[in-house]
Amino acid sequence: MSTPPNSDEFYEKLKTQLQETTTWPSEYLYKFIIKTDVHKIAILEAIFDNMGAVINTTGSKNGNYTSISINLLMKDPDAVIEKYLEVTEKVDGVISL
Repeated sequence: MSTPPNSDEFYEKLKTQLQETTTWPSEYLYKFIIKTDVHKIAILEAIFDNMGAVINTTGSKNGNYTSISINLLMKDPDAVIEKYLEVTEKVDGVISL
């Protein structure tokens, strides 16, 4: 999710959707795609370290990109958004799905 053009609006909409469709606390699945770079992948994984996250990585067919799925228990929509913001701030070129 290279930051959307109007990220404040995007995150407000996401927060509303999460509040309306989920009972909190709840498990949340983050999905990211990143150019394969061991350092960037380590930074992304470290953001979710010590949180009880289940992290799965899958390389693309040619090995140029890595898909990272992170499943963990989050307390509320604000916590979900905080993690998205932290990832986009610390990991260059990450795409959030």
